[in-house]
Amino acid sequence: MIINHNITALNTHNKLSSANAAQGKSMEKLASGLRINKAGDDAAGLAISEKMRSQVRGLDQASRNAQDGISMIQTAEGALNETHDILQRMRELSVQAANDTNNADDRTEIQKEMNQLTSEVSRIGNNTEFNTQKLLNGNKVGAASNGGTAGTLTGTATVATAIAGNAGNLVLKVDGGSNITAAITTGDTLSSIVSKINTAAGSTIASDDGTGKLKLTSGSTGTASTVNVDASSTAATLTYLGLTSGATGTGAATGGVAKDGAASLQIGANQSQQFTVTINDMRASALGIAGTASGTASGKDGGVTGASFVATSAANTLSDVSTAGETALDISDATKASAATKVLDQAIKNVSAERSRLGAYQNRLEHTTNNLKTSSENLTAAESRVRDVDMAKEMMTQTKNSILAQAAQAMLAQSNQTPQGVLQLLR
Repeated sequence: MIINHNITALNTHNKLSSANAAQGKSMEKLASGLRINKAGDDAAGLAISEKMRSQVRGLDQASRNAQDGISMIQTAEGALNETHDILQRMRELSVQAANDTNNADDRTEIQKEMNQLTSEVSRIGNNTEFNTQKLLNGNKVGAASNGGTAGTLTGTATVATAIAGNAGNLVLKVDGGSNITAAITTGDTLSSIVSKINTAAGSTIASDDGTGKLKLTSGSTGTASTVNVDASSTAATLTYLGLTSGATGTGAATGGVAKDGAASLQIGANQSQQFTVTINDMRASALGIAGTASGTASGKDGGVTGASFVATSAANTLSDVSTAGETALDISDATKASAATKVLDQAIKNVSAERSRLGAYQNRLEHTTNNLKTSSENLTAAESRVRDVDMAKEMMTQTKNSILAQAAQAMLAQSNQTPQGVLQLLR
């Protein structure tokens, strides 16, 4: 008999260790509900499962993206619903004004409402936003642009404290607007001159260029942005500021207002799975119901004769426009009012077409959302088959391992008793 090495006990101990390890793995799987808790459980399965998980989460986010896109489209379409109502009222007014039972005073009163409604169409276009992004002012048409740069004009002289000989008026015109006059007096510094100019302009157009020179910047961007020094400015003041009469600063020739560009909706889990939404300019000018004072109004689709825009005056000034100088349709006589009706017909048709297109976008995105949810559900099921544990089967395995561990423990106790038999030989 051998007592230095109890081979039976060693073998039983190994089996007990294996049974305990297997039971521990089964208990881990049962506790987590996952078949793969670490890479060692199934290395290939883990890689496959993680790839599927990224796709599922991407699909779920894409579904939310599509729903956000629907919300954006609904915002734009809801605003156009009000534009439609306004255009219908404007058409009603044009039909009313076309009737010669109205005299000039009556048509003047009708014109007032026509002006206000035209302003409201542009205001809706200018102010309708989704998540701070303009929707109906042409920002969502075509590619994005930076809108160019503002017109700038910088003096050539460093501006120190003004003395009596430097006093006088600096007269400016920014972006083609009315004259802005800043009175420069003895003791003025560059800082005080900048403050006077900005106060006169009602906006920040003057600043220090960083080297002590006066810098003037227009409020807009693109080819239309300009800063002009008027000839009526005092010559000594211009010399003091380093400016000359008639000097003009012009913006870069890269276009007008900055555009966000068409809305690109990420509606898939992977690269380039996108859907582009464009929304046209829906302001009064773009619809053909506002334009240059006394100019011909041929309608957005053209072909209208006899229609025009009302002449510029305080009474006809529009509170909201696309660009400066726009006025409403002229309904001052029966011929013009009748022609205005045709212009408004075209505007109503174009708003209808835009709403129809937005509705088609929305319907498409709703189908996209449904498809994304179905794909996510099916892929989740596939990922579950790879990663999740079959609880009933694992409970069977755990029970088996538990019984084996208990049996191995009992056999180890028996094996440890075997070497004691050698003591019988010593009696």
